[in-house]
Amino acid sequence: MPVDHYENFPVASLLLPRRLRRPIEVIYRFARSADDIADEGDAAGEERLRGLRGYVEELDRLSRGLAAQTPLFRELGVVVQTWALPLEPFYDLLSAFAQDVSVRRYADYETLGDYCRRSANPVGRLVLALNGRSDAASLEYSDAICTALQLINFWQDIGIDWKKGRVYLPQSEMARFGIGEEGIARAAGPDAPGMPPEWEAQWKALIAAQLDYAQALLLRGAPLARQLPGRLGWEIRLTVQGGQRIIEKIRAVSGDVFHHRPVLGARDWILMALRAARMR
Repeated sequence: MPVDHYENFPVASLLLPRRLRRPIEVIYRFARSADDIADEGDAAGEERLRGLRGYVEELDRLSRGLAAQTPLFRELGVVVQTWALPLEPFYDLLSAFAQDVSVRRYADYETLGDYCRRSANPVGRLVLALNGRSDAASLEYSDAICTALQLINFWQDIGIDWKKGRVYLPQSEMARFGIGEEGIARAAGPDAPGMPPEWEAQWKALIAAQLDYAQALLLRGAPLARQLPGRLGWEIRLTVQGGQRIIEKIRAVSGDVFHHRPVLGARDWILMALRAARMR
């Protein structure tokens, strides 16, 4: 399946069992299309929220056992019924996408974590549900991995998010390290002159602390890769290693994601595969 964005969704790659590729593709299209309503194009905020309310109404129809009104939700309804999937994760995703329309700043890790709980963690929970896993330990590991991946994506896209009017760095963390938004503006804005020299040390320390926080979550969830069988276990191993590799690349440029946004190349995938094989 073609996958170009919606960074929180695990790609339905060849590593996944064949039986799971179709349901994951359908769930992905639900998430991708809803995220696009909230985030793409030039629509006004109320128009975006109206589009998302249409998705909520379709989920409500599924929850009442009524026929969906759109092709996407007809397909989703079949997947939900066939695999006995809970609807709560779908509602949570829509709640997070709606929040993106109006919320542009996050005070602290608690408020950012609540957003991740709804924007990222539902994806992992749906993948577990497709595999018949609902035990507390698996859900906890999955939540940690998904939140970590969401945060890592935020840290690599600080400049991109700034241009969209968003700052996902916790305001409390920026204050702790003495970094104001004018520093981001100087580094990320049009014809940006760059981070003020007097702030470079603080910026490096700020980003290092955020990477430490995300990495701790990633490692907390890593045991899930060893517990899941077969191809899915390998998919999770590579997902964890991918997050770890992005962290390393951000560290290597001292947090300058404005000019050196990290991407994974062929050599990185080889390294990730080797590390995945060594995970115990």
